[in-house]
Amino acid sequence: MDKRRTQGSPFISEPSFLHRLVTPVFYQYRYRLLLGLLALLSVDFLQLTIPGYLKKGVDSLSLGQATSAGLLGTCACILATAACIAGLRFCWRTLIIGFSRHLEEKLRNKLFAHILTMDKPFFDSYSTGDIMAHATNDMAAIQMACGMGLVAGIDAAVMSLAALCFMWNINGTLTLIAILPMPLLAVSTWFLSAKLHRRFDLVQQQFSLLTEFTRNTMASIRLIKAYTREKRQCADFADLSKKYVDSNLRVAVIQGLLFPVSTLVGNIGMLLVLYYGGRLVIGKAISLGDFVAFVTFLYMLIWPMMAVGWVTNLVQRGVTSLRRIDRLLAEKPLLQKTEAVIMEPQPTTWSFSCHDLCFTYPGTSETVLQGISLCINNEIIGLAGKTGSGKTTFCRLLTRQYPVADAMLFFAGHDVNLLSPEIIRSHISYVSQNPVLFSGSVAENIALADPDASMEAIQEAAQLAAIHEEVLAMEDGYETRIGEQGLRLSGGQKQRVALARALLANREVMIIDDALSALDVAIEDRVIKGIRQWLHDKTVIIVSHRIKLLSCTDRVVIFDQGSIVDQGEHHELLKVNTFYQAMAVKQLGRLHA
Repeated sequence: MDKRRTQGSPFISEPSFLHRLVTPVFYQYRYRLLLGLLALLSVDFLQLTIPGYLKKGVDSLSLGQATSAGLLGTCACILATAACIAGLRFCWRTLIIGFSRHLEEKLRNKLFAHILTMDKPFFDSYSTGDIMAHATNDMAAIQMACGMGLVAGIDAAVMSLAALCFMWNINGTLTLIAILPMPLLAVSTWFLSAKLHRRFDLVQQQFSLLTEFTRNTMASIRLIKAYTREKRQCADFADLSKKYVDSNLRVAVIQGLLFPVSTLVGNIGMLLVLYYGGRLVIGKAISLGDFVAFVTFLYMLIWPMMAVGWVTNLVQRGVTSLRRIDRLLAEKPLLQKTEAVIMEPQPTTWSFSCHDLCFTYPGTSETVLQGISLCINNEIIGLAGKTGSGKTTFCRLLTRQYPVADAMLFFAGHDVNLLSPEIIRSHISYVSQNPVLFSGSVAENIALADPDASMEAIQEAAQLAAIHEEVLAMEDGYETRIGEQGLRLSGGQKQRVALARALLANREVMIIDDALSALDVAIEDRVIKGIRQWLHDKTVIIVSHRIKLLSCTDRVVIFDQGSIVDQGEHHELLKVNTFYQAMAVKQLGRLHA
């Protein structure tokens, strides 16, 4: 049996998580990135030539050697350089920012595909809102970090080094004075970045809660209105929104400090340069043109200083989101495939058998099923028992929603742990207590398991489920859109659409888990007559509290407190089992149906 997932256990991100998630995509788009970086570096190089043109023009003016033609030529050079910068800037934005969108796409597809492989315990641990937050906010943060964050970081590093080299070439002492405030920027950035990471992680958690609350509200809107809970829901939503805003404001405090600190450091350096550089010009140590060029280079250096805060913010958000994505991707389904997987069983009969089956839900200590021994082989079997006696849990194990220990549950003669869950499920049609419907048409919902099914096959399944006439009476027939979770249908109609879906799948095993409870007696009789002959050569398990339906099965198994306490044919149980007798008397008023 696979190791149990412990809900809430922290996942320790390894230093290589960036390599696992990001490096393969960087390698795939390496040529695109290389061209983008070359365009970016070209822009930086061209920007560094402009102070040289300014120095030449200013020196010619200060020495009285300037001519109209010379100044016009200098202006033309600057304009041509600016035009080249504009074209190359468009190139690197298209190549690098475009890459970040591809990275976002790859990660989102990977996350979505991973989620689809997870089992029921995973969805018991993660809410829909939390998963949606990973697929939206976190992906956006990663895209910004690997797009503008990457560009700004490289641009700032290149511009800083190049500007410092040019400044040093003009005057080394003045360059040292200009970078004197830099340690203040480094210390403040290091201190604030640590806080930013923690606070942004809290923002993402708050966003998950807000998303999940909104989803639940929209999905339960009719219930909320029925109980006049609108004001309370608004108040709860406002409370969650306030917490989300407060968390964002705490992040904004850090962001608001990073940019001003960077600007302050840059401006302090500018003040020092204006004072000491002015004295050097007065003392003829450097020319006026050198001073103008130096100040221009310093302005180019101030942008990287200011960008430090912004890049740090983007990178911290991106790293935090990558850690969250990595934590989610690190989750493994408890229903793991073993090395000895049987690819496809070839049985003579599609049967289930249990041998002393016991089960406890992951993360709990209470035993839900204990000592279940049962064989189900090409027959229609009914499961009965009090609410909470373990019937639905038993069906969940048969459909491989939760793991079981070795040698306890067998399908088609093989231990289920030697078969992949997908193979077992591909032979089972499952109709749950609460039918899941989508907002598409009636035909689309019935054809979920077989999207290529013809309309004739869809209608035949609907006739067997006794829903065909009611569908035809709808405004658009089988093309009628039923709304989210089938809100335009009654409870009985939902159950029969779900039953028609299972019948259309035409699989060897069918499990009906109390899925006819909303039908009245007349419609239930029609459904039983419609599917009885169709199911005669299949393995069918019907969970029900209705004597009428159980009387149509070949055998009835009675559960109580997670154990099988009795089993036999309908007429036999009416004679010997007090629970079954009480059901018959309550529903039929007599013992013989």
